[in-house]
Amino acid sequence: MRDTRALLQQSDFPQIRRTALTTLQVNLGYRCNQQCLHCHVNANPKRKEQMSRETVDEVLRIIEGHSIETLDLTGGAPELNPHFRYLVSAARELGAQVLDRCNLTILSEPGQGDLAEFLAQQRVQVIASMPCYLPENVDAQRGEGVYARSILGLQRLNALGYGMPDSSLLLNLVYNPGGAVLPPPQGQLELDYKRELRGRFGIEFNQLFSLANMPIKRFGSSLLQRGEFASYMHLLKSAHQVENLSTVMCRSLLSVDWQGYLYDCDFNQMLDMPLQVRGLAKTHLRDLRQQDLKNLPITVAEHCYGCTAGQGSSCGGALSEIR
Repeated sequence: MRDTRALLQQSDFPQIRRTALTTLQVNLGYRCNQQCLHCHVNANPKRKEQMSRETVDEVLRIIEGHSIETLDLTGGAPELNPHFRYLVSAARELGAQVLDRCNLTILSEPGQGDLAEFLAQQRVQVIASMPCYLPENVDAQRGEGVYARSILGLQRLNALGYGMPDSSLLLNLVYNPGGAVLPPPQGQLELDYKRELRGRFGIEFNQLFSLANMPIKRFGSSLLQRGEFASYMHLLKSAHQVENLSTVMCRSLLSVDWQGYLYDCDFNQMLDMPLQVRGLAKTHLRDLRQQDLKNLPITVAEHCYGCTAGQGSSCGGALSEIR
């Protein structure tokens, strides 16, 4: 796989600073039961990295000590970490909202038969990857048979109340473009998803999050192989909207890798661009006990234009209306 990091380091992206910390986005490991073309983590079933119980306990200490509002769990498939359910239950007891970035097919993996019920019992918000409402597009991006298993996963979540009218169990879907293009307007695409999934399968969900593909790891390598890296970067930079800088996710979020080291966002984690704290070459969760991160500069590079192009892109979808 070809690495894009060296092509991203030199950048004129504007300097931005942190506000109050509200969200920990924790990567529980890079192992996944899928191997998607757009994956910026390069996750796959053969990856061995996973967060230990000791580091999970450190996450819980930070949630309690810093009054963290939201614990955002990602991977790989975060549910494959053996401490996933322990972390979810303990974080909920501490009063944190828990988000699970779920690929839907994990719900039908061996050993995960009661996973959907566990998520509902803990009132976990499910953010489910669903790159299209058409089977051919999903299977081309994520693997043969993924669409059918994803539909079954959504129907199972609906049966538990997820995404249903008058239910407090939130089910949000995530769209990624199939190639080197910006996402279409999120609002219109959400209407299309709701029409198609309701009409074809009776599926309901709350919101659609539209995310831009990042030119790093597997997707970045594919851009280089196709000779599209430079043109994609030009697209992102030419669509930059200054207004999006005030709401990018990295201002109030910290990304935690499987070893407990800290980054301004998940994308920086994949590029090994750690959080910059004076006196520390690399900052760990345990260092947060004595640190106030507010107003610290955020480490930026060329890929950051992926978060500010057009509508903007964050882990919570578009940042603004289409311009």
